[in-house]
Amino acid sequence: MLTKNYILILFSSFTVTALSQKAFTRKDSLQGGLRFERTCFDVQHYNLNIKVDIDKKSIQGFNEIAFKIVKPTSKIQLDLFENMKIDSIVFQQKKLKYTREFNAVFIEFPIVLEAKSNQNVFFYYSGSPKIAKNAPWDGGFIYYKDSNGKNWVGVAVQGTGASLWFPVKDSQSDEPDFGATLKIAVPNGLMDVSNGRFKGFEDLKNGYTRWDWEVKSPINSYDITLNIADYIHFGEQYKGLDLDFYVLRENEAKAKNQFQEVKPMMDCFQLKFGKYPFTSDGYKLVETSYLGMEHQSAVAYGNHYKKGYLGNDLSGTGIGLLFDYIIVHESGHEWFGNSITSKDIADMWIHEGFTMYSEAVYLECQYGYEKAQNYLVGLHEMVRNDQPIIGQYGVNNEGSGDMYPKGALMLNTIRHVINDDTKWWNLILKYSETHRHQIIDTNTVITFFNEESGIDLTTVFNQYLKYTKIPVFEYKIVNGKLNYRWNCNLSKFKMPIELTIKGKEFRLEPTTNWQEVTIVPTDFSDISVNTQKFYVEVIRL
Repeated sequence: MLTKNYILILFSSFTVTALSQKAFTRKDSLQGGLRFERTCFDVQHYNLNIKVDIDKKSIQGFNEIAFKIVKPTSKIQLDLFENMKIDSIVFQQKKLKYTREFNAVFIEFPIVLEAKSNQNVFFYYSGSPKIAKNAPWDGGFIYYKDSNGKNWVGVAVQGTGASLWFPVKDSQSDEPDFGATLKIAVPNGLMDVSNGRFKGFEDLKNGYTRWDWEVKSPINSYDITLNIADYIHFGEQYKGLDLDFYVLRENEAKAKNQFQEVKPMMDCFQLKFGKYPFTSDGYKLVETSYLGMEHQSAVAYGNHYKKGYLGNDLSGTGIGLLFDYIIVHESGHEWFGNSITSKDIADMWIHEGFTMYSEAVYLECQYGYEKAQNYLVGLHEMVRNDQPIIGQYGVNNEGSGDMYPKGALMLNTIRHVINDDTKWWNLILKYSETHRHQIIDTNTVITFFNEESGIDLTTVFNQYLKYTKIPVFEYKIVNGKLNYRWNCNLSKFKMPIELTIKGKEFRLEPTTNWQEVTIVPTDFSDISVNTQKFYVEVIRL
């Protein structure tokens, strides 16, 4: 059994680079930055066609990259990890010159490509992609055997980058507008499951079968995936949405039972967040040997058919054992992370904070407000408050792992700042629908919430996202009157708070300046501040 502390270590290791005070390098800025060679073109489509040699742990093939020129250029940057071999890059049937710097590949064209023109290159490559040591927390391929001794292969590259295994514009700032075609050749007797709709398979007569998939929607490059195993498939159409499941042959019965949770989850999420964002591509759960990942329309599932997080409750309340954590969390990413994507991974809280909050949304749909709130309160112990949630921009740096629980607790706090559930749920729904299939940043989120709530929430967002300290509500009793203020990093911070005195509820509007109020009853021996609705610290002076 995993201990809660161990779970926290795993949870936080998504962002291990942010927690080590590293000095950023040229390599970091090449991967995370947006120089002209990246911004001068807009990716339209990927056509990935590869063969996977499992015995040699290698791949070979090409990615045809279609793109539109935004600003005239004769040079662009694509990305492929430096351990992978470039066989050739072809443009208009001619090989192009290129230079490599770390994982960046700078491609030179013999002519200036004019603005608004549509272009494409064929990027041929081969090699042995990095193998993950602890997927999905470090990126790479995962080679495993099922209980029958058959090969079971996957890949997960969030944070590390999709260029680990195929040539791509490896930046969350640009998704292929018209999706991707994935053609994955694997040894006969195995199946590949990738994103989007299954388009058929072909026996290549060389010991390999090619499995073809097509994604119609824009897709984040780290979501593009392959899953190779002796899978069986089952599924159904549920309220107009195709639900498909691919699991190891021996787990069919368990999966048919466990995956029933997808239906009430979809009912809840579509009610609260709007229509499933990728209906054209369908929804799949695919069994993996690693814990899970939000691979768009092909969600990776490795929770061993247990409730909670591998049979454990992240909240420590028991409520987390009421649902399958990986089904709910990774599917929540279809709305937050896959549909709404952060431009820079420094803003990954836009993915993880909203998605962890979606767990409480699901609990509220199924079991009511109190259980959902108690689950969120249980997440307090997961927050370390050791690094800011937002990372460093332009250097491929995620912020603290606190983006998960602290991000969710911030959103729950904002719900109670607004103090109007009708407005709150309308806001969340409109947020999801307004930014559907968009790439945004933190300022976009703050502006939207301010406008829709009619409340200036800027300092609230900034305090939780940019500083390690959470707001401290300080109060003292002076001459029978209640004196109170916020103690935090931002001098203009303001946020309401609720407290109970002798069973009577009060709502105050503290700032960082001391305020005084006469409250009846004046007996303050029984006073409590609501730290369930508001994620704050309380100090009586």
